[in-house]
Amino acid sequence: MNDNNVTQTQEIIEKLDINFFPQVQNWLNHLYQIEEVSFFSELYFNIPLANILAAIFSLLFFLTLRKLFATLAIKVLQPLTTRTQTYYDDRILSALKGPLTFVFVIIGVRLFFALLFIETTFIAQLIDAMLVYNLFWAIFALTHALRGAIYHFTKSFNPELAHEMGNFILTIIRGIVLFIGLGAVLQVWGINVGGLVAGLGIGGLAFALAAKDTAANLFGSIALLLDKSIRIGEWIKIGSVEGTVEDIGMRTTKIRSFGKSLITLPNQVIANSPIENFSRRGVRRIKMTIGLTYSTTSPQMKKILNDIKTMLRNHEGIAQKETMLVNFTAFNDSSLDIFIYTFSNTANWAKYMEIKEEVNLEIMKIIEDNNSDFAFPSQSLYVENLPNINQ
Repeated sequence: MNDNNVTQTQEIIEKLDINFFPQVQNWLNHLYQIEEVSFFSELYFNIPLANILAAIFSLLFFLTLRKLFATLAIKVLQPLTTRTQTYYDDRILSALKGPLTFVFVIIGVRLFFALLFIETTFIAQLIDAMLVYNLFWAIFALTHALRGAIYHFTKSFNPELAHEMGNFILTIIRGIVLFIGLGAVLQVWGINVGGLVAGLGIGGLAFALAAKDTAANLFGSIALLLDKSIRIGEWIKIGSVEGTVEDIGMRTTKIRSFGKSLITLPNQVIANSPIENFSRRGVRRIKMTIGLTYSTTSPQMKKILNDIKTMLRNHEGIAQKETMLVNFTAFNDSSLDIFIYTFSNTANWAKYMEIKEEVNLEIMKIIEDNNSDFAFPSQSLYVENLPNINQ
């Protein structure tokens, strides 16, 4: 490349306003003066080749290694968090990894356009929008990292509903952050947010009519929290839906059925429906009818009834303050029926099944020890006269 072209390249660089990473550009300026690599001063679209290559390399460099840079930055800051006794700073540092990674993306994009001498209003707005987006992303991530502090705060008001109220407050805070963040990004692009909100106010009636179900679900969630009718982790039944409550949101409640499918119900439906809460009862009913054979005598029956009652009264898994019935109730077609009605001292499904199994085995042993047996459906055929086969 001749001296005139080098001079022209320098004139272009000097005329353009480069306010970003001057060290990089100074290094490239020295490169243009080296005769052995004078081809780097060749102009393409009025931009030196070295600047084009440096711009592409910088963008790919930061995009490729952004996660590595963020990880290294966190590694540097981690020793500071280990010196504190609280775990919130560790969670904050972990939550900020995503926004910190995006910072290096912004640096790469900004350097790319700066090295290409592109300093338009659109590029400036794009960079500012990325910065604002990253700021509110970091704030949004902080709300997740500090959820433990919010749960601790709600626990001081109502320990039983601390988790549900905390989730409700977190949802509201995140909604506000998203709303303000969207407004800030729109403001960067020159959109009048105030005028936009005023325009929405004009259509407020139509919006209210369209969002009436959402509002009903919101008030339904508030009613559920205030009534304390359900909590996360409880076993409930609403109509034909039965399972464990996984989440109580602002609009819907998620219930995990015993078949492991996830059922989502609108909060207004739950608030206006009868709720059967099995977790609140504390005990669980054991009800059965057993049949003994007709060969069982009355002394045997009395002994069996007495032994079953004694077993239930002495069983540690049976709720002694609840109703307990053991009675000989019916002469059935094929059996002498004994009705047993009692309650376990727990509503936990697994423990209840263990208690019921123990009771059933004890009843079997009592029947065997009293030389009786369980009946099963059968018929007896009596023939008064047999035909004479010799005739």
